[in-house]
Amino acid sequence: MAKVIEKTGKTIEEAIQAAAAELGVKESDIEIEILETPAKKLFGLFGATPAKIRATLKEIEPPKIKEIFPIKSIPIEEPAREEEPVEPEPTPAIEPVLAPSPVEPSEPEIITREQVVNSAENFLRDVFEAMNLEVTIETEALDDGYIFNLSGKGLGVLIGKHGQALDSLQYLLNLSVNRKLTDKIYFTLDVEDYRRRRAETVIKLAKSVAERAVKTHKEVKLEPMSRHERKIIHTTLQDNNRVETHSAGEEPYRYVIVSPKRGRR
Repeated sequence: MAKVIEKTGKTIEEAIQAAAAELGVKESDIEIEILETPAKKLFGLFGATPAKIRATLKEIEPPKIKEIFPIKSIPIEEPAREEEPVEPEPTPAIEPVLAPSPVEPSEPEIITREQVVNSAENFLRDVFEAMNLEVTIETEALDDGYIFNLSGKGLGVLIGKHGQALDSLQYLLNLSVNRKLTDKIYFTLDVEDYRRRRAETVIKLAKSVAERAVKTHKEVKLEPMSRHERKIIHTTLQDNNRVETHSAGEEPYRYVIVSPKRGRR
């Protein structure tokens, strides 16, 4: 019987990592069923209800016993008895055995960008259906991927505090779509122009943090941000010759550090 456990965490990814650690396997070796998501039944990361998942260890068919311990028949000796001579049978002619025709390797499956985009849209529609939300998805191509502009009623639950719920949904979307792709395609989610308004806030934050780093002569570590917002910080300060920036940490907790340049006051 497959081993099944239930785990909780602040985010769904954290619960998945906890389940894999307890089972002592990789995340790819377990099947995940999302039982509860923080607040609002799904992706509300700030309420009293944590994310809850059920992890099932994938069953691996054990090798057959005969393959491990070949069973050989044990001859039973019978009392010797005289037998009439038997005329030897003529040896049958051996017909040549033709070697099988070589099998040509099959061509690897080619997944088009259009198929990847359709897969991403289907993932989102399943989520919205589970949340009983009617959402319109508009797709826009970017230099490094695509952006899905979402519109509809009551979509504040998709944004969350400082966009954390939106970032979590975006993280799960990219994780689901890109897990079998060699060349990753990045998807950005936006709800009714929230990203633009948030970008203006992040730009102001970047300038303020740069001034603090220069004034105190110490590096400033920002809170974890999405890939999109980290890029805004780097872009905003790239021409500031008094500070430098770099990212640290692992997704989804990766953050930006702003440091004063040496010799600059």
